[in-house]
Order: sequence, then C-alpha cells, then structure tokens
Amino acid sequence: MTQSTFKRLLLGITGGIATYKAAELVRLLVRQGVEVQVVMTQAACQFITPVTMQALSGRPVFTDLWDNRIDNGMAHIEFTRDVDAILIAPASADFLAKLAQGRADDLLSTLCLARACPLMVAPAMNVHMWKNAATQRNLALLKKDGALIFGPGSGEQACGDEGFGRMLDPEVLLEALEASQQPKLLAGKKLLITAGPTFEAIDAARGITNLSSGKMGYAIARAALEMGAEVTLISGQTSQIPPYGANLIKVTSAQQMLTAVMANLVSKDVFIAVAAVADYYVLNPSEQKIKKDAHILTLELAPNPDILANVMNLPDPPFCAGFAAESENLIEYAEHKRRRKNLPLLAANLIQDAFGGDDSELVLLDDKGAHPLPRAPKIILARQLLRHLARMLPKKPKD
Repeated sequence: MTQSTFKRLLLGITGGIATYKAAELVRLLVRQGVEVQVVMTQAACQFITPVTMQALSGRPVFTDLWDNRIDNGMAHIEFTRDVDAILIAPASADFLAKLAQGRADDLLSTLCLARACPLMVAPAMNVHMWKNAATQRNLALLKKDGALIFGPGSGEQACGDEGFGRMLDPEVLLEALEASQQPKLLAGKKLLITAGPTFEAIDAARGITNLSSGKMGYAIARAALEMGAEVTLISGQTSQIPPYGANLIKVTSAQQMLTAVMANLVSKDVFIAVAAVADYYVLNPSEQKIKKDAHILTLELAPNPDILANVMNLPDPPFCAGFAAESENLIEYAEHKRRRKNLPLLAANLIQDAFGGDDSELVLLDDKGAHPLPRAPKIILARQLLRHLARMLPKKPKD
C-alpha cells in the first residue's frame, strides 16, 4: 500500500447509518500513515461510539465545543491548526445545510467555519433527501465556496430505497483524497484507455488468453481521473475494480475491443493502449465444448487486428501511447516497435514485471530517448507516465 500524501487529517463524522463506513476509513488512513483526529456530532454518537473511533485512530475523540481537555477552551481553533484538510464523512443533509449557511452551533460546524485548510465532504442520505432542491442548492453553494464533494454513490439504501445518496466506500474515498492532491495536468482532456487481457474462444469452455491482470491499465485510468481528465476505459476480463468516475466498457475478444475503441475515439485527445491483446484468434471455434480424446487437437489460428495501428492510421488520430512487454532486449525491441508504429510515446517493461504484481518498473521511450522509471507501485508509475505524456501534448486542444 502506498503512503498517503496527507500527514494530518481531521475527520468529521455526522449522524447517519453510513457512520459504520467511517470506522473502516479511519483504519485505512492510519494504515497509510495518516494522523487522524476524529470529531463527532451528537447525532453521530447515536450510531457509533467515540470509544470505537478512538481505538481505531489512536487519538482522543472530541464531540463537545466546550470540552475542558483543551486548555484554552478553543477546540474549534486548535483542531484546525496544522491539519492538511477536513473531511466530513458521512456528511448528512442537515450538516451540509449548516456548512452552506455558515452556521456554527456545535464543535464540528464551528471548526469548519474557523478552518484555514481545504474542506471535503462525502454526502450520505436518503435518495429523496439527496434530490431535494434545498440539498442541491446547499451543494452548489459549497462548491462555489471551494469545498470538494466526493460522491455520493448509487445503490440500495438501508431504508429500502434505491438511488443516489450512499456514502462512497472507504477505498473509493481514499482514492478521492489522493486525487485531490494531484496536479490537474489533464484537465479538459478526454482519454481512451484499454486494459486487461483479451480472450479468444476455442470452444464453449476454453480459450486463448494471457496473464495480464489489468492493474496497470486501471492504474493509468485512475491517475488520469486524478489529473482532471475525462476517462473511457475499455477493459477485457479482469477482477480489477474500475476507478470511480471512469466510463467502463467491458469486452472479451480483440475484435470486440477494436470495435469499442473505434466507436469511442470521437473527440478523444489521447489514446493509451495498455491492454494485452491476443495476437491470434481461432478461425473456427466450436459452439460446444470439445470432448477430450486421445487424438492431437489442431487449431487453425489467424492474426488479430492491430488496434493501435488502426488508430494511428486514421487521418487525424489522437495522441497515441502504447505498451510493450518483452522477455529480453527490452529497449531494443520496444524502440523497434515504437518506430514501426510511428508512436510518439511507448512504455516498456519486462514480462516478469508486466503481469499480476502491484509493483513494476517502466522505461518510457520517445523521440528524445529512453526515460527509466524505477520500481514503484503501479499507481505511482501511472502518475509519472501521465506527467511525461502531459508535457508532450499539443498546447492547442483538439476540436
């Protein structure tokens, strides 16, 4: 797990069933080395106890504006000193209203008003409360005042209703927190990214595929979203969870991936081909499972289309970046591939580093030479790759 860019965070917890998620959020933050100071409203204490949050954070939890543990009696000032940000999670409809109106009638609302740091909120409420015009007006005011809004998500709610209003899961909130700290180098850009393996059917049960996990492609999609891009992610079969905010399109075969890519290229500024596309497909796959016998099975294979080459051969292609996984002579073979496909940028790595692991190392190849990226978690490499790519983009946006 990577270290957080935050050192000290004040977590405000308001009343609602989603408070149980705050416990896991604190655990994950502390695990990343973040010092978490929890402040709870009286309503939050009806759902989860301060004792629980103190045990998880390793710090005293505060609920009262007049707490005598603060020597100068100014908890609303002391708690905002030296913190990197305030995150309210969950943020109830009532508390959003307090923030929008600048009310300060308890410890949490008062310290939010007295803060000198960024404010972030993760709303959590019933779908009808979320849709209410008053709530939407309050959110618009908070955004205008510079607050960052994380979520909410959509799905089944504790009351039985379904729709928007669910607090984002702790893992997604962690991603949102990290995204808030990344430079918005790709703001306004539209990226199309392929990820994961393709699968070419032999029969109803078997197929040709590879060991790609999709981790690097999904990391690049996440990093692009962090940097402000609009992301469409075309993915083969993988167990990876798509990053929050990406437009996910699932495919199986190389031909399906090509069709999806060509259909989604309109107005895209960047195409990054990360997917490990099978080189061949079976000419005559069986609709039924082939029964095993003692005879040698012969398959007739034909080459799959080269998706990246198809995009590069368009009259007005987007900026294209490719990937190359090699088992030997990495830079030589990868540079030959880059020049053969006339790519401005190619990321290369060894096969033993390419598939499955959480860490890897890359070499970026462009017209200026080779740029090694030392071994690091894939999300770190993805950010470094995209920073390099952002410097290469034309200054004038595509129409």
